[in-house]
Amino acid sequence: MSRRTLGALVALLLLCLTALAAQQFSVQVRETRLRQTPSYLGATTASVTYGTRVTVLETRGPWRRVQATDGRTGWLHESALTERQLTLAAGDRDVATGADTDEIALAGKGFSPEVEREFKKQNRDVDFAWVDRMATWNVTPDEALAFLAEGKVTPPGGQP
Repeated sequence: MSRRTLGALVALLLLCLTALAAQQFSVQVRETRLRQTPSYLGATTASVTYGTRVTVLETRGPWRRVQATDGRTGWLHESALTERQLTLAAGDRDVATGADTDEIALAGKGFSPEVEREFKKQNRDVDFAWVDRMATWNVTPDEALAFLAEGKVTPPGGQP
């Protein structure tokens, strides 16, 4: 076997081993945004939702550059990921539909309306009005970036 052929075989073997070693994760939050840079202030490239499977392409501290099964890529914080493959199931078969994204996110975190009621019951002296109100707010990425720009907040090393 020639050195050139041997080199090509070694390169192919390394490529195969790298592909096999690729880390697979699931998104464990209701919805999160893929970012252009490893920063919460990075521009958004796409959104991914609970249960989306992703492959880690690169790691920088707590940030992972990932590729979703549909080909979209971007950076996610490790806190949005789990090694478990998340599947909604009822009994011994997968559930095709029936839960909204809020219910899915709460279930993934082990929180339910019943747990919330019990917590409020045990903490009657706490005013949850603002917490309940904030839960209804939806801040778009553009609004968040405008707020940060107005406050002159930028990530270490550059622009959001």
